[in-house]
Amino acid sequence: MQTLTIKVKDDFMPEFMKIIDTVKDNVVVQKDGVPLGCKNLELDPYFYERQKKLQQIRDDIKSGKMPTHDFETSMDELIKELES
Repeated sequence: MQTLTIKVKDDFMPEFMKIIDTVKDNVVVQKDGVPLGCKNLELDPYFYERQKKLQQIRDDIKSGKMPTHDFETSMDELIKELES
């Protein structure tokens, strides 16, 4: 798929969207990088911001920028600390 930026006059937008609707199986319309009519945004207006942040955290973990801890070891240390 290729990306194309199109500027549409405000008064022509409804007609333009009717034209695009005729080819909706072959075209994805986005505004500010988000698909129009996206169900994720209807359920959660911050979906894409959170998705981007979680992807960054995942990348940081994979690259070693963010350390991770073994659950079993951490729990053993916590139990020892609570027992003392």
